[in-house]
Amino acid sequence: MEIVNLAVLPEVTSAGVAIKAIIILAIISAVAGFGTFIERKVLAFMQRRLGPMHVGPYGLLQIAADGIKLFTKEDIVPQNANKLIFKIAPSITAATAFIALAAVPVFPDFTIPEWIPLLGGVFVPSIAADVNVGILFILGMMAAGLYGPLLAGMAQANKWGIIGSARTAVQFLSYEVVTGLSMLAPIMLVGSLSLVDFNNYQDGGFTSWMIWQQPVAFVLFLIAGFAETNRTPFDLLEHEAEIISGFATEYSGMRWGMFFIGEYANMITISVILAVVFMGGYNDLGFMAGWFIVVFKIAFFFFLMLWVRASWPHIRPDQLMWLSWKILMPVAVVNIVITGIVMMI
Repeated sequence: MEIVNLAVLPEVTSAGVAIKAIIILAIISAVAGFGTFIERKVLAFMQRRLGPMHVGPYGLLQIAADGIKLFTKEDIVPQNANKLIFKIAPSITAATAFIALAAVPVFPDFTIPEWIPLLGGVFVPSIAADVNVGILFILGMMAAGLYGPLLAGMAQANKWGIIGSARTAVQFLSYEVVTGLSMLAPIMLVGSLSLVDFNNYQDGGFTSWMIWQQPVAFVLFLIAGFAETNRTPFDLLEHEAEIISGFATEYSGMRWGMFFIGEYANMITISVILAVVFMGGYNDLGFMAGWFIVVFKIAFFFFLMLWVRASWPHIRPDQLMWLSWKILMPVAVVNIVITGIVMMI
């Protein structure tokens, strides 16, 4: 099933787009919260532990308990901090993560039933903003998320927070280069930046998936995606193995939680991009509907991030930079050159 090109649907109204935006905010926030529970359970299973078990059946109410704790915990602002910047920095991280989701096809198209007052008959599109530079918009907004942790660390008047924010800037800026270069080769093949066009390019079935044509770009984007979302082994932004917590050292309560809501939202965004750009998108796969099978693709990549965390050690900052600038970036450039030569031939 192809994603409907919203540009040719005059019935798409501002009300439909607004409803889609509300759905994204509500559901992705809930999924991000549930992702913490899934992560704790997956890590516990892989390490032969039980994980959360005391709050509710099988620990399912642990999500509610964590939410109540975050909302009710005291919001401490350091005395010498730049209070305005300190308070808005977490909002920047969460906001950029959700804005990036505006150009991602999240959930299928649907029309609200006519019997619902005021909103009956409104068409709600699969993409809140079907811009023709979708991939560029998504990567740009995710890159803008750098300002959240960067400003958070600099506003604390805490040298450990400043060091953490510096590491954040170095890591994000380095791997944004790899992310952009890894996407250039697939963009050259499709000839478009729209996720709709990427989806339609792979409508020939399993053998037409981009991963078979661009396996190197897939691996590069996957590795860079781990770094962009601060996942192990690239979780140097707020290193769990350290006594302090990097840019988040002075944060507590819901402001601390907003950083991690943004992180899990970015994990979902990366998973959707991998599914749409490299793994056949929302097209049907045999007898299985596209919107059904894509859930498993996204869930697989989300699980892969948890799996790597459970089994892979942390790396040093110098190893992180070495991998980015001396290995991944040259490989990405060579892949672009080879793709261009093949296309000319």
